[in-house]
Amino acid sequence: MLFGSFTGFKLLAGRGPMVKLRISTIGNVETDLRSEFSSQGINQTLHRVYLFVKCEINILTPFESITTNITNQVLLAENVIVGHIPNSYYNLNGLDKNDALEVIE
Repeated sequence: MLFGSFTGFKLLAGRGPMVKLRISTIGNVETDLRSEFSSQGINQTLHRVYLFVKCEINILTPFESITTNITNQVLLAENVIVGHIPNSYYNLNGLDKNDALEVIE
């Protein structure tokens, strides 16, 4: 790698004497499986399975050591679960208990 690339200035990138670079892996990775259910209509449920990945990485350069965290969520599987469709459907949003009984009767 060229020395100018270490400075951070775009003008010096790719210029200067060659510097030998050795890379070693230092870090920590945590993973977690997460599941999510959401309604998708009458008797249909969307099921999603995610892999949550959290990485702590250390970048060692001749001038400084940088520690940063990287998190990402990856969708592994998605499925629509279809249930039995009822013969009738009542949308009772906004009605109290007494009004709902009058609609059903």
